[in-house]
Amino acid sequence: MRYMSDHAVLHVKGRVLVGPEEVRDGLWVVDGRISYDRPAGARDVRTVEGWALPGLVDAHCHVGLDAHGPVSEDVAEKQALTDRDAGTLLIRDAGSPSDTRWIDDRDDLPAIIRAGRHIARTRRYIRNYAWEIEPEDLVAYVAQEARRGDGWVKLVGDWIDRDAGDLSACWPREAVQAAIAEAHRLGARVTAHCFAEDSLRDLVEAGIDCIEHATGLTEETIPLFAERGVAIVPTLVNIATFPRLARGGESKFPRWSAHMRRLYERRYDTVRAAYDAGIPVYVGTDAGGSLAHGLVAGEVAELVTAGIPPVRALSATTWGARRWLGRPGLEEGAPADLVVYEADPRADVRVLAAPRRVVLNGRIVG
Repeated sequence: MRYMSDHAVLHVKGRVLVGPEEVRDGLWVVDGRISYDRPAGARDVRTVEGWALPGLVDAHCHVGLDAHGPVSEDVAEKQALTDRDAGTLLIRDAGSPSDTRWIDDRDDLPAIIRAGRHIARTRRYIRNYAWEIEPEDLVAYVAQEARRGDGWVKLVGDWIDRDAGDLSACWPREAVQAAIAEAHRLGARVTAHCFAEDSLRDLVEAGIDCIEHATGLTEETIPLFAERGVAIVPTLVNIATFPRLARGGESKFPRWSAHMRRLYERRYDTVRAAYDAGIPVYVGTDAGGSLAHGLVAGEVAELVTAGIPPVRALSATTWGARRWLGRPGLEEGAPADLVVYEADPRADVRVLAAPRRVVLNGRIVG
C-alpha cells in the first residue's frame, strides 16, 4: 500500500463532483479534511489530477462472511481491502456473524455501518449465517441486534419453504410489526432480505425502512413502496446468479426453480419500474457470501442497464447513498474520502472500474 505522509497537503486538480450538478475546480486535503481554499504557506504538496467523486458506497456488503459462515480476521481484512481498492470507502454491512469492530481502529480500511447478525426463521436461511429463531422471540432478537449494530437491523423476510417447495414469507405480520416498532424505538432502521412477492406488503405496512434485492416487486406493491418511501437495494450482480441456483435445485424444488427464473427474467423491468415510481434505489453488491468483493462498479453498470440514468446510478453509490446513510460527501471540512478517475463518470459509468487514485482519511491508499 502507498501512503501519503500525514503532514503532506494533497491537491486534487481537475473536476470535483460535489453533487450531480455541482462541479468545482479542484480541492485541497489538509489534516485529512477537505478544503476548497488553498492553505497558506502549504509545503510538501502532492498533486493528483482527474475527476473526483465521494468515496463509493456499497450498501449491501458482508465483511467477515463467506459462503460457509464467519471468516478469520485475515480474510475479513482482505475483503475490506478489495472493496477499498475498488473505490468503496463506505460499507453498510447487511448482516454478518463476525465481530468486525476492530476495523474501526484501522484508518486504511473502509468505514462500516453494521446491521448486526441476520435474524432468520429456524431452518429458513443459509447455515451458519443467522440467528435462527421463532416469531415469539423476534422482538427480543431485533432489540439485541439494534443495540449491537450501527443503526440498522437485518431480517430474512422470505426463503424457501421446503414443505411448500417454493419461496414464502418467514414471519407473521404481527411479529414483524412489533419487531420493527421495537427497532425504531431503539433508534435503528430495519431492512430485510426479500426475493419473492408475498412478504413485501406485510413488511412495508409494518413500517420497514428498506428491502434488499426486492425482485418480487409488482404493480401492486411498487406504489406502496413509493408512498411509504421504502428504499430498495437491488443487488443485480447477485440476482445474476439466479439461473445457476435454479439449475441446482430444479430436480428437488421445481416450483422454486421456476420462480427464481421468473424473478431473474424480469429483474431489469422491476428495477426500472421502481425507479420510475420514485422509490429510492441504492447500490449494493451482496459481496461476502458466495460473491467476490470489489464489484461496486459492476453494480452501478447494472443499474444503468436496467434503465436508471447514469447520473442517478452514480448518486446511488455516492451523493444520494451517503445522504441516506447519514455520512458526508465532499463538503468543506468533511473527511477526505474520495476516488479520482481519469474521465467524467457521468458520461460513462464504466470509468468506475478503474480508479486512478483512492484517498481515504486524507491519505492516498491506492
